[in-house]
Formats: sequence, C-alpha cells, structure tokens
Amino acid sequence: MANRGDGAVRFGVNYTPSAGWFHHWLDFDLDVVHRDFDSIASLGADHVRIFPLWSIFQPNRTLIRPQALKDLGALVDAAAEHGLEVSVDALQGHLSSFDFLPAWVTSWHRANLFSDPLVKRGQLAYLKELAASLAGKSNVLGLSLGNEFSQFASAEHPDVQAVSPAEAENWLIELLGAVQQEFPEGQHCHAEYDSAFFDPRHPFTPAGTARHGAMSTVHSWVFNQTAQRYGGMSPESLRLAEYLTELARAWAKDPLRPIWLQEIGAPSPHVAAEFAGEFTREALRNVLDCEGLWGVTWWCSHDVDRALADFPELEYDLGLFRTDQTLKDQGRAFQEIAADAPATAERRSTSLVLDVGDEATAPGRAQCAPGGAFFESWMELAKAGARPGVVLASHREDSTYLQARGIEQLVEIDDTRALSY
Repeated sequence: MANRGDGAVRFGVNYTPSAGWFHHWLDFDLDVVHRDFDSIASLGADHVRIFPLWSIFQPNRTLIRPQALKDLGALVDAAAEHGLEVSVDALQGHLSSFDFLPAWVTSWHRANLFSDPLVKRGQLAYLKELAASLAGKSNVLGLSLGNEFSQFASAEHPDVQAVSPAEAENWLIELLGAVQQEFPEGQHCHAEYDSAFFDPRHPFTPAGTARHGAMSTVHSWVFNQTAQRYGGMSPESLRLAEYLTELARAWAKDPLRPIWLQEIGAPSPHVAAEFAGEFTREALRNVLDCEGLWGVTWWCSHDVDRALADFPELEYDLGLFRTDQTLKDQGRAFQEIAADAPATAERRSTSLVLDVGDEATAPGRAQCAPGGAFFESWMELAKAGARPGVVLASHREDSTYLQARGIEQLVEIDDTRALSY
C-alpha cells in the first residue's frame, strides 16, 4: 500500500479492464487483472474503484450468482497482492453511456428502480449479499450504491424512472442502511454526477449528495458544457473539479465531512490530446488545494479497445494506459502529481454565498451550472486569486459554522467583480 501518511489525499483509478472492458465479467481472466493491477500500482496509486455489472451478478431477482461473487472476491484479493485497496460499486447500472439493467426490471417486467417495492426488495437482497461477501476482506474500503445510478431518474434519460425528491432520499437511506448493516466497518457512499448540483428538475439533490453515506462524491467532467462554453484548457475547465468539491462542501452538515473526487478525466476532443498531460497536472493541482479532500480517483485506468463498437468517441481514450499497458501523457502527469502531492491544504477564508431557495430541493441550483450566475461569480473570484469556498445562504449569520470552516469573509455574487486579490 502506498504510504501517504495520516490525512494525506488518496490517489487511485477507476478500473477499466484492458481486455473486454466491463464485459470481462463474462470471461473472467485473473491473469489480465494481475497485469492491469501491476500497471496501476506503478502509478503510485493506492486504490481502485471496481464495477460488477448488475445484470451479470443478479440476472434474476432471486438469483445472485455464486460464481460472479467468487470472481469478484478473486479480483479483490488480486488487488491486495498489488498493494491496492478497493471500493466496489454495486448497481451497474450505468457505465460510459451504456445501461446494464437485469431483465427483471425492463420491458415486460418494467418497474420503477427507485420506488417499486419488489425492485427494492431485489436490490436490498443483492446489496446485502455483496456487502457480506466483501466485509471480511481487509483491503475493501466499502461499497457505493452504483455508478451515477440516479441518471435513470434524470429528465434527459430516454426511459426516465420518475421519482420525487422524497422517494429518492428514502431510496438512499434504505439501501445505504442495508449495506451498513452487513458491513459496518466500511466507508459506504453513493456516486452522483453533476446534475444533482446543477439541474433543478433532478430528484437527487445536493443535500442528498452531501448528507448520506460516509463521504460526499464528486464527478468532474468538462464535457458538461464547461469546455464547450469556455474551452477545454480554460480556467473554468481546469477548476471545475475544485469548484464541485467546494460546492459539495457547502451542503454538508459536518464542516469536516470528507469529499471524494470519484471521477475526473481529460475527454477528447473537449481537451485536445496534446494538452491531456497539462490538463491532468493543472486540474489535479487545483483540486488538491481543497481542504478535506479524501481522494482523487481518475477515470479511467485503461483505454477502451477500439475493437468494441458504438461507444461515444470520447470514451475510447480516457485511460492513463493504452490497452497494451503503455503509459500515456496523462498517466505520467498523474504519476508525478501522486508522488508529490501536498499533505494538507490551507483553509479557505473567503466564501461566496449561494442562495438556491429551499435547501432540501434546491430549486435555484441552475445558477451553479456552467454559464450560471453563481458559477461565473465563483470563477471570477478564483481567477482573481481569492481561493473561494461556498456557503449556503442559511449560514450567513451562523458564526459557529463560519468559524468551524475558517471563513472570515463572505461575498455576494453581485459583488465579485468589484473585488481584487
């Protein structure tokens, strides 16, 4: 295990097998896994995030395949041999534009993934068995409910699963509680993408992201209109992960709640290939300047083999390694940053005030998206050298809270252009 010292930021990768992508669960090959993990360990990484496909692990509501669990256990043990800890995402769910849902929730058996009692019963059974199978392994950090599973409830999904914010929160509470019961020592969380922070239609909210599970998670992708609007190497793109981390911090009840940058990548053509290394260095340096950052987990370890069809073009080349294990520019940059990361970040004494209306449902969160008034005001402060945090409007007069975060100056969005640092 890479030894970074107490409280130091963790560095890892989202594991994409070099052979077969996530379809490797159909033809599990431990030799390939060892070869991939050997490359990953050479980066100075100390953990991997791994993705069992839900449709393979639980093809029927009452069948959780023993062989699939055995393969997962072998992968976790292989990670330990290479000094890597493991976080396991459960309900896959959604990966790289593809959805992997078991047949018992689709078409003739279609039922709501978040509110149907029978579906939840199946999900709970799977999560409990998965958690129990992993609880005894010392290198398992914990489980995440699933990779961006809430995208199934997005208004943009072609087969949207309508759910209210209250139902979404109940789903989080119930499923996380089941995992915690079976694996009480683990750091369990749920993996949200930026619609939770940016889209007022989305039933999964910033409050849910920051107030359930052991830590908050952030997925930073500049193809979310940041690169399109400002440019792939713009300050806005290079600071997006930093911005999302500070946004997540504002919603936490505990000022010291850890935040995990669970996904970040350099997607081409939004970030030109010749700038991928520079993007990696600068984006990681910026986010490492955030207090309370638990870890950085790059998406992804290996490129997608171009023999596999129908991926969006940007998905093929996101790896730190090519499929033949050769290291790419962004891989070298990641390796350099991981080897020389600061142990801690200084506190942020200046914060921008965010008023989204009702903080449980955040109807005003569109202002936080790229192009929004709050987004642009925060970026103006950052470019001026202010190192801004974010404070919810309800904490404006809360001196105890502000002191706990070390905040000495609050700035309203209308005032940012008049300030200099």
